[in-house]
Amino acid sequence: MAAGFVALAGTMALPGGAKSETLGQALAWAYEHSGLLEQNRALLRAADEDVAQAVAGLRPIINWTADITRNFGKNRTTNLINTTRNTSFSTGVTLELLLFDFGQTRFQIDAAKETVLATRQSLRSIEQQVLLRAVAAFYDVQRNREFVSLRQNNLRLLRQELRAARDRFEVGEVTRTDVAQAEARVASTQGELAQAQGSLAQAIEEYVAVVGQPPGALQSPRQLPNLSGGIETSKNIAVRNHPDILEAQRRVASAELTILAADAAMKPRFTAQGTLGISEDLEGSDYGRSGSVGLNMRAPIYQGGLLSSAKRQAQAQRDAARGNLHVVRHAVVQDVGNAFAILQSARVVREASQEQVRAAQVAFRGVREEATLGARTTLDVLNAEQELLDARSNLISADVDVAIAAYQVLAAIGELTAKDLNLNVQTYDPAAYYNLVKDAPVPLSRQGQQLDRVLKSLGRQ
Repeated sequence: MAAGFVALAGTMALPGGAKSETLGQALAWAYEHSGLLEQNRALLRAADEDVAQAVAGLRPIINWTADITRNFGKNRTTNLINTTRNTSFSTGVTLELLLFDFGQTRFQIDAAKETVLATRQSLRSIEQQVLLRAVAAFYDVQRNREFVSLRQNNLRLLRQELRAARDRFEVGEVTRTDVAQAEARVASTQGELAQAQGSLAQAIEEYVAVVGQPPGALQSPRQLPNLSGGIETSKNIAVRNHPDILEAQRRVASAELTILAADAAMKPRFTAQGTLGISEDLEGSDYGRSGSVGLNMRAPIYQGGLLSSAKRQAQAQRDAARGNLHVVRHAVVQDVGNAFAILQSARVVREASQEQVRAAQVAFRGVREEATLGARTTLDVLNAEQELLDARSNLISADVDVAIAAYQVLAAIGELTAKDLNLNVQTYDPAAYYNLVKDAPVPLSRQGQQLDRVLKSLGRQ
């Protein structure tokens, strides 16, 4: 589905030489500012480390040991008591290498990899949430700015009507009632203006929280996303592409592998072992070296039901993951249908609002002309003007609702990401860190040193 977002990245000149802030710029700033994205990127890196830790199970395990022992005692020989004391020191190196475990470690590695892929999709889903919130904040500021401007203009007109009513009252053309009606409408509009200004202040606070800076002169994109594919095509795309579904599928795969690992844990485990050590009597001249190499097989006989319980638990988690996939799939399809329904409704409301504005303008002009001829009262003029104001407010909201609904459709499909929108940002590469750690590098290795530099650049050390 083509998104048609060329206009997102550009800027348009405003009167006075100032440049507007486009929706694309706001989304890019939100992408770079989001602490929620940073949090989930860190969680992804933590999941990457699970793969490294599982891979380490196939590597040799080398440890060194050291101990110092003080021995003392008494021995009775005939009528004499001999006191013995000596201090010994020993140190050594032990090595253990897994030879065969019926695939348990391999299954754990593959399960960890599936979890990494699932976490990547979770990050995509969070990214969509962040960008959709930024879209809503962008358009909400625009809506409330237009509301404030509309209320200000209306208040200006009402004050003119009030002055005219007072002038006409002075010459006896209208009654005191007409003046009071105009005064009441001015007071009501002043309250509505204060409410609109309060709503604008809240919208600006939301924009700052999401985007990271106050809004400037906002410029909407010239065209909304291309959603010509229709609802059924969009549902099919969502089933294949939505990050929530892809994440759920990976969770099922990981759970399946965890069952295989739990089953392999019930089988024998073969390892190679080696030791090398030295010992010395610190109070004598004894000195010795020792070493050994051997093969070891270990198999569980009875562990109190632990292994069987672990397998049953893995099976239950697999069943839960399958159930979740079923739920998520239906929820995603429903979300696409709901998003299209909201978009279609918003479009119809916008068309009706456009017609309402047109008719209200004609009615207002007619009532005002009739009022100058004495055929209409001041209240008739005020009511006609209020209807026009309401119609214009409805049209402003309808335009914003259509725009937000279009991006909600994109999010429901799974295409509201920085990459899909072609935002002018350095997108986060979820595979970059994984490629550095997947082989479990040690700190002194070349790859380990490169990883240290990456961590320092992330500000994690």
